[in-house]
Amino acid sequence: MKDQKTYQVIGLMSGTSLDGLDMAYCEFSLEDNQWQFSIPVAETLTYNESWQRKLLNITEVSGEELIITDRDLGVWMGEAVKAFISKHQLQPDFISSHGHTVFHQPERGINYQMGNPFAIQAISGQTVISQFRNYDVAIGGQGAPLVPVGDQLLFGGYDACLNLGGIANLSTQWQDKRIAYDIGTANIVMNYFAQQLGQPYDQGGQLAKQGQINQSLVDTFNQLPYYQQSFPKSLGYEWVHREIILRIEQANLSVQDAIATVLDHAAYQIGQALRSFAEQQTSSFKVLVTGGGAFNNYFMESIQQYASDRIELIVPDEKIVAFKEALVFALLGVLRVRNEVNCLQSVTGAQYDHSAGVIFGNID
Repeated sequence: MKDQKTYQVIGLMSGTSLDGLDMAYCEFSLEDNQWQFSIPVAETLTYNESWQRKLLNITEVSGEELIITDRDLGVWMGEAVKAFISKHQLQPDFISSHGHTVFHQPERGINYQMGNPFAIQAISGQTVISQFRNYDVAIGGQGAPLVPVGDQLLFGGYDACLNLGGIANLSTQWQDKRIAYDIGTANIVMNYFAQQLGQPYDQGGQLAKQGQINQSLVDTFNQLPYYQQSFPKSLGYEWVHREIILRIEQANLSVQDAIATVLDHAAYQIGQALRSFAEQQTSSFKVLVTGGGAFNNYFMESIQQYASDRIELIVPDEKIVAFKEALVFALLGVLRVRNEVNCLQSVTGAQYDHSAGVIFGNID
């Protein structure tokens, strides 16, 4: 498989925004040393209320319950991807699964994704590549973000790639190397409060528009030490809950005010990050924007307001917006079976570039 020129891979992605499991059947071809791709079919299987509640509170459970949930999620993912394959009559080379991040504390050498790959393999009958982040943390890296390799290989025509998922992250070229880092919170907090009104997310920013920004809280958030740290750096749900969600809850804001406040804070941090790189060039700075936040018009307008006029926010077709991370993790799997670099030292801060991921099953 290492010497193949074409690959058919299913990428699985479950993000911190808890939208559901993204499944993308991706086709890759290597032409003149350039990777080409297409996404013939992709779906998101939404988490029901029970799964959302489990995953939201997973950091608080016992070790035994954590292991049981890891198995159960792997079974659920395996059944989901098996049905996806059957429905669309697919013949993938393998499945490449990100898993669902539970703990992300690289400073303590901790990074844990659940969604047991043995269960996915056993139920789907497919080879599975997973656990992409663990080795990077073991050799001193952040274990995140990993998508920038895909940004470089598949979307190199843009000056930067911005993903507005549960957490906002940025990838760009800087001093002749690829760098990337988590900017700060994005959809994870807005979704958290929207769900208190029975809505999965704040569609189009309608709730935020109704709210009043609590400037005192915004000022407090903007002074958090994380924003002064240099990259590489990354965030997990633990930080978001401790530094953002708990402070909002202690302020007893209405849902609308809470969402308006965190949206303004997130947009400001994203705008500042984009400006810091756009200032290095005189021409227009083209930014590919993906993730669920790209569909939030009010969020996008707020980011543009805090960014300079030279920064052009470009939203691609809906399939790439929604499934870019699943696409990239499919590519990371391809690079892994080819034993090629899929994790960059310049991005994560690890000791060296390497080929990340564990193969569960056989690769021909």
